[in-house]
Amino acid sequence: MKLFVGNLPWSVTDQDLEEMFAPFGGVDSAKVITDRETGRSRGFGFVEMADDSARSAIEDLNESEIQGRKLTVNEARDRKRR
Repeated sequence: MKLFVGNLPWSVTDQDLEEMFAPFGGVDSAKVITDRETGRSRGFGFVEMADDSARSAIEDLNESEIQGRKLTVNEARDRKRR
């Protein structure tokens, strides 16, 4: 299952994101989305992991606080066409 993780602190890296979700089970991938021009974090990312692990992570991490910011964690939805 692919998860959306929003409202991330700007300092969070791919490695930090993976470590945040690892206690819930194996993380297949963890990616913080960055601005193409500046390379800075855009404040959100995606994590892929097994369905059961992902559901546990959503329950525990959604609205939890990291570095003073309340995270949004939910199942990723397909991007709408522009």
